[in-house]
Amino acid sequence: MSKGPKTTTWIWNLHSDAHDFDTQYSKTTSHLNIGRQVLSSNLAHISLVFFWLGGMLFHGAYLSNYSAWLKDPKNCVASAQMVWSLVGQHILNSDVGGYFQGIHITSGLFSLWCSQGIMCQLHLKYGCAASLLGTIVSLAASYIQIQLYALGTGFYKKFKTILVHHIAILFGLGSISWSGHQVHIAYPLNRLLDSGIDPAVMPSPQDLLSYDLVVGLMSTESVAAHHLYLGIVFIASGLLASRLGTLKDLSSYRIADLANSWHGQLSINLGFTASLSAIYSHHVYALPVYPFCASDYSTVVCLFCHHMWIAGLLTVGAAAHASIAAVSHGPDGQISASNASNSASISASNASNSASQSTGSSKSCRSRSIWTFVQKVLIQRDIIIGHLIWVCIALGLHSFGLYIHNDTLQALARAEDIFGDNSIQLKPLFASLGTYFRSDNSLDIEIYVVDGKVVTMTQELGTADFMVTHIHAFTIHVTLLILLKGVLYARSSRLVSDKFQLGFRYPCDGPGRGGTCQISSWDHIYLGVFWMYNAISVILFHYYWKMQSDVWCTSVQVTNSRKTLAEYFTSQEVSHICSGDFSVNSNTINGWLRNFLWSQSGQVIQSYSSSMTGYGLIFLLSHFVWALSLMFLYSGRGYWQELIESILWSR
Repeated sequence: MSKGPKTTTWIWNLHSDAHDFDTQYSKTTSHLNIGRQVLSSNLAHISLVFFWLGGMLFHGAYLSNYSAWLKDPKNCVASAQMVWSLVGQHILNSDVGGYFQGIHITSGLFSLWCSQGIMCQLHLKYGCAASLLGTIVSLAASYIQIQLYALGTGFYKKFKTILVHHIAILFGLGSISWSGHQVHIAYPLNRLLDSGIDPAVMPSPQDLLSYDLVVGLMSTESVAAHHLYLGIVFIASGLLASRLGTLKDLSSYRIADLANSWHGQLSINLGFTASLSAIYSHHVYALPVYPFCASDYSTVVCLFCHHMWIAGLLTVGAAAHASIAAVSHGPDGQISASNASNSASISASNASNSASQSTGSSKSCRSRSIWTFVQKVLIQRDIIIGHLIWVCIALGLHSFGLYIHNDTLQALARAEDIFGDNSIQLKPLFASLGTYFRSDNSLDIEIYVVDGKVVTMTQELGTADFMVTHIHAFTIHVTLLILLKGVLYARSSRLVSDKFQLGFRYPCDGPGRGGTCQISSWDHIYLGVFWMYNAISVILFHYYWKMQSDVWCTSVQVTNSRKTLAEYFTSQEVSHICSGDFSVNSNTINGWLRNFLWSQSGQVIQSYSSSMTGYGLIFLLSHFVWALSLMFLYSGRGYWQELIESILWSR
């Protein structure tokens, strides 16, 4: 480590120190404290968000076919980008309807704007101007905070007095306000739009406040009711928490230095945001609420893919900052490799003593109890990681063993001995029970169709779903194992007892260069990102193949909206895109490679001289970047270099 920039250490420092606030604070002057940097950075990021929103609204106002899409959303494709013809790039433009040529956008912005009550380009221009104004104000505030005027320490103390129940009440008021907007503005405008009224002759939104319109039963009413009830729950919980004083007391004291750590707060917020993003990605297709969004299959795929990747990346970020918080703000009495048993007994005795003491101030008692809880978790870290290792081994062997079994017996022409719906069935028990209790008959199917396209329908789960969901469980648990190991062993381990002195990161180049692989928390993040890629990729592959095989369709002729699955497939009223081949071919590894990965990518690979050429080039470029990243992953981690240097170092 003493060699520093003379080795590859500076590369690791370059990547990790950019987000290590404590390291940055130690290198700055005393008056430029960490609070100023964080607040200025937050304001700068908010300005980017405003500018991003303004850019989308600008393209929608001046470069889109939004007006034509509002008049005929079923036959007009959303487009807000048009490629200029410089050296032939105009081939990417295609006829999207409404006498407009451009690129089909799959972000769902048109459906979002329609659900908000935006019915003309003028409203988009207003939104763009407001976003640009927010960008200027945020940038100016960020510059003033970091360069011209520093808010005093009293401001930060007042800001930290904003407790959890205050935030809950603010969230509740905001949710109720948005519910009022949906009821008084968005619903009447969408009602008029569904009645066939041209958006150009609709009354202005502020005029609708004085009208007494009867709004029909629409899905957006459920959205308004959701925000109303959610706001009531937030306000009630905030008031109840303030009366009981529980959250106030917990927020006032040092919760194992986590609440007072920038990295600890960021880790918690990243974890919550990742969970919300993953939940939204599944709700966007299961509970479609945006007008004409669920029938646009490409938009649904992009929204699901986008939010799942956000969830994965934010989860890794939460683990990274939790590791930094553990290294920088870890509690006293950390476990070291040399005296793990002694620390465990001492911490356990301290825990019993602190729990038995009832005298003293409530603040010290709560502080000791929280400290004891963190110490108990650290004491049990070997057991926690050991159980996770056992779970990962069991899931990996059994889930992949089923696929290897099927591929082997399929190669031996013994189709009756493989695991499948037509041979040896493996039914998902709990998911099937949920479907059974949701309807009167477990064989009933509910289908919702918009303009000949299936929006949503009841899905029958079989052996293929059982097998691939266990692959999901394996990849997610392995990712959790790696990230949690990096957090729990951030300060010490049996191999490196004083790891906290080395910091969050040190190189993975062998002991001859001052480090070793899979020891530092930063190295765990690298491997965690790799397994996060695996987990999200399998989830996306499963979602895309399952939806186009069992839900999405090319043509629908529905005479009865409630039939059994057998009646639907025998009457051939629903013609799916892949003709239901997921349950037949996805129970083997060869089926995934042949019927999905290769067959589905053939159209993109052969997209030259067509409007899909750009997507084909992006497809090839992304796979090139993926292969290049694997090269750096394997060689940069220094497996062979570490082995050779370990032998030389030990001798």
